[in-house]
Amino acid sequence: MSLPILTLKSDRQRSLINRHPWVFSGAVKDLPKAETGDIIQVNDNKGQWLGYGFFDSRSEIVCKVFEYDNQDAIIDQAYWQLRLTQAYDMRKNLLDLSKTNCFRLVHAEGDSLPGMIADVYNTTIVLQILHKGTQNILEHIATSLHNLGFEFIYLKTKKSSKHIEGINLPQGWLGKEGIPIVSVKENGLAYEVDIENGQKTGFFLDQRDNRFLLRNYSKNKSVLNAFCYTGGFSVSALRGGATNITSVDISKSAVEQCDRNIVENFDGDAPSLSIAADCFDYLREMESGKFDVIVLDPPAFAKHARAVPQASRGYKDINMLAIQKIKPGGIIFTFSCSKNIDTVLFRKIVFGAGADAKRSVRIIHQLTQGIDHPINIYHPEGEYLKGLVLYVE
Repeated sequence: MSLPILTLKSDRQRSLINRHPWVFSGAVKDLPKAETGDIIQVNDNKGQWLGYGFFDSRSEIVCKVFEYDNQDAIIDQAYWQLRLTQAYDMRKNLLDLSKTNCFRLVHAEGDSLPGMIADVYNTTIVLQILHKGTQNILEHIATSLHNLGFEFIYLKTKKSSKHIEGINLPQGWLGKEGIPIVSVKENGLAYEVDIENGQKTGFFLDQRDNRFLLRNYSKNKSVLNAFCYTGGFSVSALRGGATNITSVDISKSAVEQCDRNIVENFDGDAPSLSIAADCFDYLREMESGKFDVIVLDPPAFAKHARAVPQASRGYKDINMLAIQKIKPGGIIFTFSCSKNIDTVLFRKIVFGAGADAKRSVRIIHQLTQGIDHPINIYHPEGEYLKGLVLYVE
């Protein structure tokens, strides 16, 4: 296959040999004669083939590689069909789809498909195109998803993708129009998902395993779900036998949807209180000793590297307040989904919160994203969700 060639500088091929998918501009000797989004070939300084990837002339990451093994690969409909089928087969092997019909089908670099997120909600796919290269193969992707049996595809376009990546796709249905609010099940529990207006693709699928774990710590406990969104942790805590659940989020519409999800699973007969309020204010004002279990699952406080110092203060504040006020012997589930806050820094932040709260704190679980959000071992940047379960004396 003859493609435009990007040539690396001498001794800059090691990361690609080690299968890291990103080629940075500083490693490039000769740029290809190509447009942003084109599929290109990457060679080392001696002209040896290293892989194929999507070119980006405007970014510091000038190429995102998706093929390392087969120089003779023909990058056509059949190629993408095989890649998506392999991703789907992995999920079918790992998940009990009789109890869970919402999951991530494609996790970008985690599935060696950079620039693409595909989330399954029953028979609907919510697709995010994050790179000009995947925009160029959208027809192949849509055909492949339909061939896998998914009836509806909703394209959800991030504002940042439009501005930074030059994506010019309108948000909306690709082909056959589905319904904007779909009913799904996760570990046997029912949820309503607003795929058009909800955050991300409609639901935080990456927390599935952590929501299930919460059931083990909820029996006969009073639980606070702060930053509750649509109540995933709230429903799980109630299923685990919580004596009562308080769900707090600044979004009134999210709180209303949380209530609907609780009613759907418990017929309106659940010890539940939902509050539309700023979670920082709620944590500051709530009485000490009110809750046995507290869940802190805030949105990303650091969406870029410049925001890390301020974000760190935010994470420290909410964790310190929770540690100060939880009952003795209480359990805190605390998370960060900010990709710019790594695992080590997050633990340091929680350490500082515990030290300032002046209580004994032990880590009993270290958590990450769900198994359908795989982390490419050669691309550690894909590990974005960090979580700790704390036991507070």
